[in-house]
Amino acid sequence: MTRIAPLGRALAVAAAASLALTACGGGSDSAGTKATDSAAPASSDAAAAGKGDGTLNLGTLLPQTGSLAYLGPPEFAGVDLAVKEINEAGGVLGKQVTASHTDSGDTTTQIASQSVDSLLAKKVDAIIGAASSSVSLSVIDKITGAGVVHFSPANTSIELTNYKDNGLFFRTAPPDILQGRVLGDLAVADGDDTVAIMALQDSYGTGLADSTEKAVTAGGGEVVEKIIYDPKAADFSADVAKIKAKNPKGIVLIGFAETNKVVQELVKQGLTADKHHWYMVDGNLSNTNFLKFPKGTLKGVKGTLPGAAAPDAFQKKLLAVDPKLEDFSYAPESYDAANLIALAAEAAKSDAGTDIATKLIEVSKGGEKCNDFKTCVELLKAGKDIDYDGVSGPVEFNDAGDPSTATIGIYQYGADNKYPAKATDYRSGNIAG
Repeated sequence: MTRIAPLGRALAVAAAASLALTACGGGSDSAGTKATDSAAPASSDAAAAGKGDGTLNLGTLLPQTGSLAYLGPPEFAGVDLAVKEINEAGGVLGKQVTASHTDSGDTTTQIASQSVDSLLAKKVDAIIGAASSSVSLSVIDKITGAGVVHFSPANTSIELTNYKDNGLFFRTAPPDILQGRVLGDLAVADGDDTVAIMALQDSYGTGLADSTEKAVTAGGGEVVEKIIYDPKAADFSADVAKIKAKNPKGIVLIGFAETNKVVQELVKQGLTADKHHWYMVDGNLSNTNFLKFPKGTLKGVKGTLPGAAAPDAFQKKLLAVDPKLEDFSYAPESYDAANLIALAAEAAKSDAGTDIATKLIEVSKGGEKCNDFKTCVELLKAGKDIDYDGVSGPVEFNDAGDPSTATIGIYQYGADNKYPAKATDYRSGNIAG
């Protein structure tokens, strides 16, 4: 593993084994303390949620449909595995934990809002999701206004760091300050002193584009073209033509499933991956989206995925929960989210969302280290302070509810237009820089 250098310093490359996993988000480059201002007024269903009834009830708001649907199965599996292990260890507060799964959809629908309404009606204490930062931003007021913990395993929007969330929003994925720093430094280290950026227009795309541009510039490179596009656009020919006119050495693609169309246009206009370095990110680094392209189209393309290397044993446990899994993205972050919520409930001796939130930072750092719910909960019951280190990394929440340190994996596509399970490098660093 390589430590992430200060902004603008070229990073050394070191080989590493095993699987790294993803995260999705974006926003403005800032850090701060967890906001506690009041959110939107609660509905009658919302008013009934978050008060606690002695049983920890989890809800999930994860993609079953929409532009990030391929990320849903490993996220659901991560939550299900955690709940299974928690209940095998005796549950929380002496009772079995329940989990209700719902679809987050994407921002083109009202699915997320409807799902949140159904979860609040079931009086859940915490909601794990969404995968998309923009989806989370569309429902965060409704969730936190109900006194329910909103915990994302995948949001990386910088906008969420200082959001007025009543102290109830947490995440196991790092803000995009870190991924942008790695991505920009990677391009400069590869010799790309001229870079073009194409990013979708939402809090994820614009935030990660800004962070990447800052890193490229600080490293001595130049962003010669920066295009923020409508992901619903039917055609990207004009955008790609602008990039072609600048003839950059590196092209950074920040998006979701629509990247398929962008890649087609890049190839059509001669900006192929064998002539220019392409870089992708967690939102579009897919092993299914590009399989129909001619072999070699993505050969050599690099991409960044937030997340530490996951042990093979963990992947085997996930496959026991869902044998159909083909991707493990976000599974560790989802697993850790469920465990941390459960441990915070035990530490608070309450399943109420507001009580859980007061203990999440405490159980993530500063005490006796433990790596699974059973070990950690036994320490809590013995009166010990704990420090849960998860599969996704040490977590260690800062005052804003963000992980204070994180790891970014760097992957490279082969001639089969797929990236391997093993990253070429893992780079870790502090979110603050």
